[in-house]
Amino acid sequence: MELLQAFGLGTLAQSSLLLAGLFAVWVTVPTRIVGILAGFGAGAMISAIAFDLVPESQVHIELWDTVLWMLIGVAIFMLGDRFVDKRFGVTGVGGAMGIVVGSIVDGVPESLIFGIQIGTGTTISLSFLAAVFISNIPQALAPSADLVKGGWKAGRLALLWSAIVLACGVAAALGYLATEWLPEAYGDRAAALAAGGLLAMLTNSLVPFAYERGKEWAGLATVVGFCLAMLGT
Repeated sequence: MELLQAFGLGTLAQSSLLLAGLFAVWVTVPTRIVGILAGFGAGAMISAIAFDLVPESQVHIELWDTVLWMLIGVAIFMLGDRFVDKRFGVTGVGGAMGIVVGSIVDGVPESLIFGIQIGTGTTISLSFLAAVFISNIPQALAPSADLVKGGWKAGRLALLWSAIVLACGVAAALGYLATEWLPEAYGDRAAALAAGGLLAMLTNSLVPFAYERGKEWAGLATVVGFCLAMLGT
């Protein structure tokens, strides 16, 4: 039962990726609004890194271990981003797919953490769960709008985001099983990995994406996103 609970929580937390991705197909979102939403999402993610992921990573491991796993997260994102650049190019669809890669590097470790928390009986942070769900909306809406402009149809977008959501559900289930196989599993390294990958994605993909489309309003949206997420911690 708890295994299914972990799977369900992982998919629920990331389900906003699919919903927001399909929304971009049904509704034409103005470019400026897309940029503002991307800035808002960037601010919420920065807050999640600072007040949730990094503190979570330092509960049971040393600072050097946190730094090491953050760098591993950066390496994973860079490898994925480089593959996307070669496959789709660095602008247009390629730039959008870079943000998609970031959502994977972010979502899978987050889901592992949820599964580990269920397995260890740790109380699930509702504020963190809400921050994950809400920050995913612009994180999916922004690249999906560009993918639609690049010719992607609803079915292809649904398949992309559904695969990511299901992968996160599986990751949550694996996180729960890890507590059965490894009683000392805490999720610290997964949190550090997600923090490093997210920071790299923000700099390389989401923040430039937000400013290019939202102009000066992207900066305001970033601060608003950060402050609202911070108030929820």
